[in-house]
Amino acid sequence: MCGLSGEIRFDGRPADTAAVERMSGALRRRGPDGGGAWSEGPGGPVALAHRRLSIIDLSERGAQPMVDEDGGLVAVFNGCVYNYRPLRDELAAAGHRFTSTSDTEVLLKAYRQWGEDFVDHLVGMFAVAIVDRRTGRLVLARDRLGIKPLYLAETPGRLRFASSLPALLRAGDVDTDIDPVALHHYLTWHAVVPAPRTLLRGVRKLPPATVRVVEADGRSRERRYWQPEYTRDPAHAAMGADEWREAVHDALRTAVERRLVADVPVGVLLSGGLDSSLIVALLAEAGQHGLRTFSIGFEEAGGERGDEFQWSDIVAERFGTAHHRIHIGGDRLLPALDDAVTAMSEPMVSHDAVAFFLLSQEVSRHVKVVQSGQGADEVFAGYHWYPPLAGLDRGETVDAYARAFFDRDHAGVAGVVNPEHLCDHDASREFAAAHLTAPGAETALDAALRLDTHVMLVDDPVKRLDNMTMAWGLEARVPFLDTDLVQLAARMPPEHKLASGGKGVLKDVARTVLPAEVIDRPKGYFPVPALKFLRGPVLERVREALTAPQAKQRALFRPSYVDDLLARPNEELTPLRGNKLWQLGLLEMWLQAQDVR
Repeated sequence: MCGLSGEIRFDGRPADTAAVERMSGALRRRGPDGGGAWSEGPGGPVALAHRRLSIIDLSERGAQPMVDEDGGLVAVFNGCVYNYRPLRDELAAAGHRFTSTSDTEVLLKAYRQWGEDFVDHLVGMFAVAIVDRRTGRLVLARDRLGIKPLYLAETPGRLRFASSLPALLRAGDVDTDIDPVALHHYLTWHAVVPAPRTLLRGVRKLPPATVRVVEADGRSRERRYWQPEYTRDPAHAAMGADEWREAVHDALRTAVERRLVADVPVGVLLSGGLDSSLIVALLAEAGQHGLRTFSIGFEEAGGERGDEFQWSDIVAERFGTAHHRIHIGGDRLLPALDDAVTAMSEPMVSHDAVAFFLLSQEVSRHVKVVQSGQGADEVFAGYHWYPPLAGLDRGETVDAYARAFFDRDHAGVAGVVNPEHLCDHDASREFAAAHLTAPGAETALDAALRLDTHVMLVDDPVKRLDNMTMAWGLEARVPFLDTDLVQLAARMPPEHKLASGGKGVLKDVARTVLPAEVIDRPKGYFPVPALKFLRGPVLERVREALTAPQAKQRALFRPSYVDDLLARPNEELTPLRGNKLWQLGLLEMWLQAQDVR
């Protein structure tokens, strides 16, 4: 887990190594254990830089950028290849020689062996840039579910890339005008902006499961290398509920065990909910002893409790973990808010971003790697908007999904945004409709799960987890997004997911390993009540952001709408109970933190 950056020129000019160095400096918190740089000699067109978080092969032999002299290759890599040991054996048998025990070197040899198809052999989370020195070609790739980020800034004659959007801004010469389509998405889908867009016109992101090949003359091509089918497989026709439970149990065992691969200890972020509790139980089942687990809690606000310690304590006691209860006082929240916003690659309105930021700060004092439960709700139908989709005709999917999930319709967005920043068509509904009606999904629910897993999940919970953990040099691994598990779930008949109020098959697995009270309790969320119910210093911080000179000059939002929200800060909520004032305030806070003008 690290931070990467680089530049390739197509206009005969040398790569700007100073700009690459500035990008690397902006990624220091992602990789606090060391850094390195490489360029193709004086005046060369390519430069790479890397910040390292040492997880596998802690020696200097695992440092990056990593050069394969025999193959004429150089790579920078962010993430972890969980199957690097068996891959290394396979590649060694094919004649490749290794000088380290790192997964980065395995990735380089895999590219030598299979070319652009190397990604098909990787099990893990990754963003990687490989330079072929013999051809001048640059290959960029991102993992199947977009767990690791890769941002791009293109101008005539040049491509820059980095693990975060703020790093690209630090390099300079980026078009920072607001993208109206991206703003439409942000205000419709509680801050989700699907790849390849970002809120800034001049920055894009490589989509998940994508390889982009950039030739020395600037020509480029992209291909999506993975997309599971959300249809029934005849080979599974005879499987009943018990067989599906066993198949999921086996796949989950494999997923959590894969994510133990490290040369340092691995802990668990234990919220006390079903998903993280199941990870702890499966690790205990696999023979892990003295597992370190971590829970966080906040002060109550608006009559809403700010912790779930009662549930995490049950799990920690049952499995004898070395458990850490982390209680955050109100005096720490406001200072952390601005720091968390600054750490965001893109603005994220979910109030638990700050919780993850503070939790990661404390956890990083104890371990470098944790497993976390993100993704289970999207993969196994845990949210409340899924049951109403069951039985609908595919033609009804878009309307039903919009009613349950959208924060605003197009008219609602038009009522928020000043005309000069308004997209001239209903871009968000059109995007959702294209995904929900595309072939490869058998039912309305299958289509919704596909959209949420491969689009919404990537640019909300997964991005939030990456940004907030990496702000403290902490690697987070997500077993519910194991490729094999996701493919299995995609083929599963929807009724097995919807049973027992959602995530039925996961609850069936959990009943074999977890206390019943943890499984059958009401669904909870990562509670930060002070950001859900805006008042006091937090409300004043939002007001300050929305009335700052930069905000007035930018003029994204209609003044009358902003004034109305500020007068009634907790009355205007989205269908998913998000605070609409917080959406606007968070966006302006982020733009100002990144000095976007």
